[in-house]
Amino acid sequence: MENIQAIRSRKSHRKSRSGCENCKRRRIKCDERKPACIKCIHHAIDCDFLSTEATPSASPSSAPSPSKPSKAKFRFKPSKYQSEKYKPGDETGEASSQTVSTEVQSKDSSSSALSQSQDTISFADLRLFHHFVTETYRTIVDEATDRNQVWRTHLPQWGFSTPSIFHLMLALAALHLGYLHPEERARYVLQADDHFTFGIRSVSAILSSLNSGNCQSIYMSTVLVCFVYFAHGPKPGEYLVFSETGKAEWLVLMRGVRSILFSHRDKIFTGVLEIQTDPAIQGVSPLLQDELGEHQSRIKAFQRFMEMQAGGSSTSQIHIDALEQLFQMFEEAYRCLSAGKDGTNLMAPLFGWIYRLSEEFICLLEDKEPFALVILAYWCIILKFMGSSWLMIAWDRHVIAGIRQSLGTEFHQWIEWPVRVICD
Repeated sequence: MENIQAIRSRKSHRKSRSGCENCKRRRIKCDERKPACIKCIHHAIDCDFLSTEATPSASPSSAPSPSKPSKAKFRFKPSKYQSEKYKPGDETGEASSQTVSTEVQSKDSSSSALSQSQDTISFADLRLFHHFVTETYRTIVDEATDRNQVWRTHLPQWGFSTPSIFHLMLALAALHLGYLHPEERARYVLQADDHFTFGIRSVSAILSSLNSGNCQSIYMSTVLVCFVYFAHGPKPGEYLVFSETGKAEWLVLMRGVRSILFSHRDKIFTGVLEIQTDPAIQGVSPLLQDELGEHQSRIKAFQRFMEMQAGGSSTSQIHIDALEQLFQMFEEAYRCLSAGKDGTNLMAPLFGWIYRLSEEFICLLEDKEPFALVILAYWCIILKFMGSSWLMIAWDRHVIAGIRQSLGTEFHQWIEWPVRVICD
């Protein structure tokens, strides 16, 4: 009886009619929190309060601050890649009739190209995002040196406000899934291509407004572009720094990275992107010293032949500068290998050599000048050690085959050593 009396004496509750339209339509209680109620946030749908907040008010205190970035909005939309619709349940366990998609808007409203396009994320894309943050990122970074958790935490967060990063992450995750599941590779490649296309378009749209405020996100976008290019695998006629049909595709991308670093390097490598050294990398181990010495002696033998043929010309000095940098690259790479680090851990020394090459030497490579191609063949030896990463599988054999095909037979003897190392 006491319980019954307690129920009867409970204070009456008056229903509020000021909840959002979504909660009214679904007949659930709205907490009326602004700028978006908890129920709408939970189901990732537009809350009416968002538009209410954005409406100018007569009271100055209620006007939104212009310095705060606009919040990303979310809505539901079916994916062309999913065979069945995902229906998020409400609080009672009932499924909603809406299908999942997320509309991600760039906070950089200065770009008309981006503001005119609506970037949507389907449930299938959410799977890609989940795969990136749980699996893919581990394959492209050494967590021992990524102490700021750039790839695990910050990059995915930046993706919510930078469409290029988000879509390039999804493209890379799709290609990784295609590698893990060859029987479904064609489907994943289609997804990757869609995201890659939009990612490239987004980067291109904001490159003209590169500044100290967005240089880090643009730089990481270009790094992701390069990774996606590698993950797609070798293309016939394209050999990274030279091509059978004109400008090499990857070299164009690399030049874009170099241009961004040239103008904003000091700002890019600050904060979470500050370069971290790996204390495990020390000198070259005795076990690998003989192997390194063998490579270096072969390179020196070619250098003597080249100097004898060139006779001290200005072109010869361009080659010598590239060879000296190649020696340093081998030393750095073998220090990494001595610490048990291969795969993407060799990305910095390997592509750092390409990055530091003079424009004159790059032009020689593009022209398929024989001495330059032989030097590149020795560079491919370190490219072989990156083959333990799924990103770089088959690239060493592909590039060395392109070099051999482009060289006259009289130069084949000078690439016998790189060919033997790579093909063993």
